[in-house]
Amino acid sequence: MADSASHSHSMSHVAHHFADSEQQAESSKMGMWIFLLTEVLFFGGLFCAYVIFRAWKPDMFYEAHKTLSMSMGATNTVVLIVSSVTMALAIRAMQLGDKIKTLAYLWSTMALAGVFLVIKYFEYAHKFHVGQLPGQFYTYTGVEGTNPHVFFSVYFAMTGLHGIHVIAGMIAIGWLIWRTQKNHFNANYYTPIEMTGLYWHLVDLIWIFLFPLFYLIH
Repeated sequence: MADSASHSHSMSHVAHHFADSEQQAESSKMGMWIFLLTEVLFFGGLFCAYVIFRAWKPDMFYEAHKTLSMSMGATNTVVLIVSSVTMALAIRAMQLGDKIKTLAYLWSTMALAGVFLVIKYFEYAHKFHVGQLPGQFYTYTGVEGTNPHVFFSVYFAMTGLHGIHVIAGMIAIGWLIWRTQKNHFNANYYTPIEMTGLYWHLVDLIWIFLFPLFYLIH
């Protein structure tokens, strides 16, 4: 009787339209990979725009990129890479059934994401202050070349969209923290943590491409 109750509890997370936990996990992974593919295609369009505009005005892009803060960009790159590590460690901790460590790593990932956004806030604030804005709002006069606002238009579009994805990731991680505290996960069921981890790795990967494209132009 006890074994039956235990089995029922372990299967409680399985939706009625799945045969078992393994089928549900595999379906979740497939769904997440399809979603991530659409995200790649979404950002892919912006990367194409970047390539076209940079080919159009290579000298202006080179001059404009000098106004970006290399130290802030590099720091944020390290921050996101470390956050990917802590996210992976959170998944591993739950695989081992360690709730305390899982929560610690999830909170660490959340904190690192917050650091990323704070640094980005100061970076954006400076640009707003000096007039390095997109389109018709551009008033800065310190960049050589024609139409430097194009660089900042692409910069804000791509880094801003990425920032929104960071915020979405933080919301998802917050949801994971709440569910972990409620004992919704265990060593046999941690699929939501794993799926959020995949999303977070994509967010990290996109920034790893954005950093050299904007900050390391030569």
